[in-house]
Amino acid sequence: MNQKMRTTAIAVMAGISILLTGCVSTQSGSNQPDSIKVAPVSPDYKLEITLAKLNEILSSMELTQEQRARFHYDRGVIYDRVGLRILSRIDFHQALKLQPNLADAYNFLGIYYTQENEFESAYEAFDAVLELSPEYDYAYLNRGISLYYGERSELAVSDMDMFYSRDPSDGYRVLWLYLAEREIDEQAATARMIENRAKLNPDAWSSALVDYYLGKTDKEAVFALAKEGLKHPNEYAERLCEAYFYMAKIAQYRGDNAEAANYFRLALATNIYDFVEHRYARLELARVGAAMSTAVN
Repeated sequence: MNQKMRTTAIAVMAGISILLTGCVSTQSGSNQPDSIKVAPVSPDYKLEITLAKLNEILSSMELTQEQRARFHYDRGVIYDRVGLRILSRIDFHQALKLQPNLADAYNFLGIYYTQENEFESAYEAFDAVLELSPEYDYAYLNRGISLYYGERSELAVSDMDMFYSRDPSDGYRVLWLYLAEREIDEQAATARMIENRAKLNPDAWSSALVDYYLGKTDKEAVFALAKEGLKHPNEYAERLCEAYFYMAKIAQYRGDNAEAANYFRLALATNIYDFVEHRYARLELARVGAAMSTAVN
């Protein structure tokens, strides 16, 4: 690679690093979701520019095997952010061929396997992540979610508990631990959630979702809070995605599959593809649809 090409590649890598570091991996008084509050996110032109640069680098520049693996991984992350999962998956597989110890790529593949109900492959992928990087917090969340959907409740609770213990101030960790524990003992799960709520920042957005689960606030209050303290243009849509998903889980649990399906659809309509709540809303929607079909028959 000549000096100009090397400098260009380094500059793009720095730009991509900054761009990807910013990644994370609301209703009327009636019982039906208010579709006006969906607020779907439009594609980011900066991501399109970055994709174009990555395509040029991968097709025309001489790169080391490690650099090529990294560029494939970075492009896969961007494809994931814009909802192009097949292209993303191809890039992650290619990155692993070039660099088999890339824990982040295994983590993404584990998520995709879970979304496709391929649970054994998902467990293997997350096991690989934790073997390569034992301190990888979100591998515990993602494997816990896979175990949760794979109906291995005891193991799911173990992973969610590990994930929660690493940051008890995170309301999302409280929610996922509750969802897993509820499958075993609803009363005990609620008692622990009450205990865990005391450790949260009362002003945090995620705390409002926990309060909704505890019956301390209603939908109107949650959606009003979703508009407060916004720091970037997509944050409202992100909060809507989360609120719809967790509200759907409550409706689903109490057997109101029609309302749950509406909320899961609204979560998907936000286009926040790289959020946990969006990732699994489609899987949940398929399960709700199957339950509704069974009930009719």
